[in-house]
Amino acid sequence: MIIKSSTNLRNDYNAITRLAHEKKEPVYITKNGEGDIVVMSIEAFERREAMLDLREKLLFAEEQRLAGEPTISLEAAHKQLKEKANGKV
Repeated sequence: MIIKSSTNLRNDYNAITRLAHEKKEPVYITKNGEGDIVVMSIEAFERREAMLDLREKLLFAEEQRLAGEPTISLEAAHKQLKEKANGKV
């Protein structure tokens, strides 16, 4: 976890952004010794959002499976996708 003060952010913005880009993780900014905001690169933010979106989809799929929704095998899914890609469906 990277923690910097708001004074660091104000006085050396470029160093904070460089750190966020290099480490590819959030930089926690404190104000008066307490957590205030988080700064991260757009790349790290988008990666995090994509991961959360995938987790949400996986959770939904697992809930459907547990509820007894019909499923198909990986092989059958692969075959269906191939057929769609080849214009057979």
